[in-house]
Amino acid sequence: MDFDDTVDTLDLFSTDSKDIALDPRPVFDESPFVMDEPEVAPYFRSPHGAVYGEDCNLFLQNIKDEVVDTIFADPPFNLKKEYGKNSNDNLPPDEYISWCKSWIKEAARTLKPGGAFFLYNIPKWNVILGAYMAEELGLEFRHWIAVDLKVGLPIRNRLYPAHYSLLYYTKGRPKTFRKVRTPIATCRHCGGDIKDYGGHRKAMNPKGVNLTDIWTDIPPVRHQKYKSDKRKANALSSKLLDRVVEISTEPGDLVIDPFGGSGTTFAVCEAKHRKWLGTDIDFAPVIKHRLQNDLYLHQNTDVLDLD
Repeated sequence: MDFDDTVDTLDLFSTDSKDIALDPRPVFDESPFVMDEPEVAPYFRSPHGAVYGEDCNLFLQNIKDEVVDTIFADPPFNLKKEYGKNSNDNLPPDEYISWCKSWIKEAARTLKPGGAFFLYNIPKWNVILGAYMAEELGLEFRHWIAVDLKVGLPIRNRLYPAHYSLLYYTKGRPKTFRKVRTPIATCRHCGGDIKDYGGHRKAMNPKGVNLTDIWTDIPPVRHQKYKSDKRKANALSSKLLDRVVEISTEPGDLVIDPFGGSGTTFAVCEAKHRKWLGTDIDFAPVIKHRLQNDLYLHQNTDVLDLD
């Protein structure tokens, strides 16, 4: 089912019509966050957010200045993968970088002072884009988070690629940073601690260890229940978005994602009571279906430490 085949006049405003009868919860009002006379309308509204079926730049151009608390972006990596009929993942490198800079600049405009910008990509591109974010846009570098790559192929005459890059920038000093702890690692066979922590194990915080900038515990999305047969591309684990949202936002804050994909960002925001806005040029119907049914969230044993 292609996007263009599923959109009709009624469905563009589905939460104003048949979905109200199916779901009695109030739907999201995007008007405080979009331009006074927006050029685009949501494809679907949920209780906490709205998804559009538009190009990322057009979507971002319709967001007001400095209203967003956190941006998460997981664009196509330009690796010749097949997405939908409206996407091209095989651009010349200079065109790909230019395109990325255009939507990154537009997204940064929407970010509040102190807001967070997370950019998920392969290191090859994030080296260039991270420099642009700092040098041209004046965003403040926080972290290069290495997300362990569970399945990869060796590349001739290169080191084995073993991580994705998750850049974490803020617009000035971060207005929100919440400490996340992960469980103390134990041996799956004997149950004992894997590390001795320099002999200071008894002094460790019982809530766990501070989250580091190397994430080795993000599960790949393999089970079909986390995917849609209408979308063949990979999906992100909700555990990754869980961390992004918990680190950088409070309940009620606004998160935007200009590459909605399978809808993982929006599903996490729904579960954690964050407002959200996003778009996907090909898969808005897939996102709508997920949000109207089981959100399919991965188990997460992280602990939020607000003490």
